[in-house]
Amino acid sequence: MIAIVDYGLGNIKAFANVFKRLNIECYFAATEEELRRASKIILPGVGAFDHAMSMLNNSGLRACLDELVLERKIPVIGICVGMQMMADSSEEGASAGLGWIPGTVRKFTLPASANLTHFPLPHMGWNNIVPSRESALLDCLDEEKRFYFLHSYYYQCVNESDVVAIATYGADYACIINRDNVYGIQCHPEKSHHNGVALLKSFANL
Repeated sequence: MIAIVDYGLGNIKAFANVFKRLNIECYFAATEEELRRASKIILPGVGAFDHAMSMLNNSGLRACLDELVLERKIPVIGICVGMQMMADSSEEGASAGLGWIPGTVRKFTLPASANLTHFPLPHMGWNNIVPSRESALLDCLDEEKRFYFLHSYYYQCVNESDVVAIATYGADYACIINRDNVYGIQCHPEKSHHNGVALLKSFANL
């Protein structure tokens, strides 16, 4: 059963609608008891890093999440800010992250040669992703792997081996990451039509 973490942030109903269309069971987990029923976990997130971490830390779910993910190795996927929260820290704020995949969230800094009118922040809209290694998440995607993005910060992994796919916005950056049972995706699969649905279905089938 897939638990969508309900800590007050993220369009959780959009994920539930996708899984309903796929006939895959899911539920919202707002308590530790509910979260412990999960066989897989989705960690959504929107907005600023510090606010998201504060909401999660104050939800009463943080310790249980750490136990399920780090000790029991329950598969988890973080979406957008939910992915960024998996880092050690973020340039967007002062709060410590979850530290599930070593890395730092950094603000886009475009090369001096880049035309800033072509790369406004936030990065908003459709963009292709390019796999950097094999992953079951990507097996069922179209040849043209396009997803919807909305962000001003990106995840810089300590270890390049944790990067699954990259996207380009003035420069290359990691848009899908994975270490063991922990997955993160910067784009919004719930807004990415059939490719997004395929990715979430692949996660459910891990």
